[in-house]
Amino acid sequence: MKIAYADPPYIGCAHLYRARPDYAGEVDHAALIDRLERDYDGWILHAAATPRSFAVLAPLVEPTGARWMAWVKGFAAFKRNVPVAWAWEPVIVKPARKPVVSKRLVLRDWVQESITLRRGLTGAKPEAVCHWCFEMVAARPEDTLEDLFPGTGAVTAAWHSWQRKFTLPDDPLPAFPQPDSARRGRSRPGGS
Repeated sequence: MKIAYADPPYIGCAHLYRARPDYAGEVDHAALIDRLERDYDGWILHAAATPRSFAVLAPLVEPTGARWMAWVKGFAAFKRNVPVAWAWEPVIVKPARKPVVSKRLVLRDWVQESITLRRGLTGAKPEAVCHWCFEMVAARPEDTLEDLFPGTGAVTAAWHSWQRKFTLPDDPLPAFPQPDSARRGRSRPGGS
């Protein structure tokens, strides 16, 4: 199955990435969700927990049947003169198949994991959040994952480390490419 991972600049935040050579302005979320629905069996979309984000995304997501979940940040960025920290984010997931209940993992619609630091740019996702997303989308190691906003390469690296969890001790390790540590931040959508 084909799975998309979309972690675009959040609605109203594209300006934070304008110094990047691949800066493309605000993301057209209606076109993005249309693409996710048309081209993929399952998908993950990260978003901001802002009124504007909910207002734009809710009517676009509702007809897809995707589920709203939460990434709760045990450690988040605390900013001066902001009395209530932004310490969680919506993660919208449309599973590629029905998730299987197993002894391996108890599935929850939230994950608690601290933000990443010094990754070169705001928004790089922690490996544990990506692994949780792969479980929520009901991915299997033989599936194909397309990171639509590759940025730091953290999602692709997490996909490869997640796939390795399914190898047996005597299996040869696949030669996954290592992430390019020189790539920082988010970029415009890749692919066609």
